[in-house]
Amino acid sequence: MKKLCIVFLLFFISNSIISQELVIGKERVEPGIIFIFEGAIKDIVYPQSINLNQNSTNVHIEARVNWDFVDVPKGTPKGGFVPYMRIMATVTNRKTGLKTFIDLIPHINLVDNFHYARNIALPGKIDDFYDVDFGVNPPGQYELSFHKDWADNFSKVLFDKKRFSYEKISFFEIAKASRR
Repeated sequence: MKKLCIVFLLFFISNSIISQELVIGKERVEPGIIFIFEGAIKDIVYPQSINLNQNSTNVHIEARVNWDFVDVPKGTPKGGFVPYMRIMATVTNRKTGLKTFIDLIPHINLVDNFHYARNIALPGKIDDFYDVDFGVNPPGQYELSFHKDWADNFSKVLFDKKRFSYEKISFFEIAKASRR
């Protein structure tokens, strides 16, 4: 039994290190979309021509956008990825006021699967505190069309534009970590 507990503990610790992410905030937007904003460990992302090099990156900023598992519209794939969002983040150094502006783009990996993300260089030291503001635009008229049954029951837009703000975020542990 003692050996089993040690094996379980080692597995839990190693799994936590591999998938370490800082949850910045979690929000639910009707009609049942969950937004989880995270700071993740920097990574190599392809194509490299449009993604910041891992050596220049402090944090991989993410937005996981999925349907909830409860209270979602009929026919919705519970837990499924919600595509076609336009998500922007502003990271502001609380000490200096310097800002970084980021457009999050769709990514896929073997941990979170589909998500929106971008490698970023923090606008200051990794041990500074930051305010993070996320702007979320629903799919536009050229990205998503609505059938009559949806429009009659909900709307001709998925949701109204949203803004979520979080203060005094420390990226220190995430910025020190590495995946490999």
